[in-house]
Amino acid sequence: MFTGIIEELGRVAKIETQPDALRITIEGDVVTSDLKRGDSISVCGTCLTAVEITENSFTADVMQETLKLTSLNGIKVGDPVNLERAMTAATRFGGHVVQGHVDGLGEIISRTPSDNWEWVRVQVPAELMKYVVLKGSITIDGVSLTVNELGDDWVGLSLIPETLKLTTLGSKQPGDKVNVEADVMAKHIERLLEARSNH
Repeated sequence: MFTGIIEELGRVAKIETQPDALRITIEGDVVTSDLKRGDSISVCGTCLTAVEITENSFTADVMQETLKLTSLNGIKVGDPVNLERAMTAATRFGGHVVQGHVDGLGEIISRTPSDNWEWVRVQVPAELMKYVVLKGSITIDGVSLTVNELGDDWVGLSLIPETLKLTTLGSKQPGDKVNVEADVMAKHIERLLEARSNH
């Protein structure tokens, strides 16, 4: 589990293509400081497992199913990536409960700069919109954000300077794909209501 509070902007250092997967090596000084083999780490909102660790990098395998569902499919050496270690019992819980299970691919529609922040609209897969509410939480590329505007198939988000500086959302442009994870609480509620109506 994660909080959606990005710890650092890492960089893709190496990509090895395998028959049904990618093995990627990512540099990041903060997240590797206490990372152990087998630990979970969120890479742009996708939960991966560290299989090799060096002083300032880690390597993870990305399976075919993950490549089909996430923006990691088009990743290149040199690309920046949002990184967050799995939460612990002592973690400050500043975001919301994020599983690192990407529900679908979204797309940046527009960016409108302001003096102190930036307004960004993101198209969200239609099947996920039922889980999105105004002032609720949504995860975009692993970043916990508040929904400030709601359309039929898009959300409006205001990004503060810290988010623009420390995450990939500062450089994503209209047309760029992003990983979307809906609020897990909404999915649990839907499941409970479905079970109740079937009795």
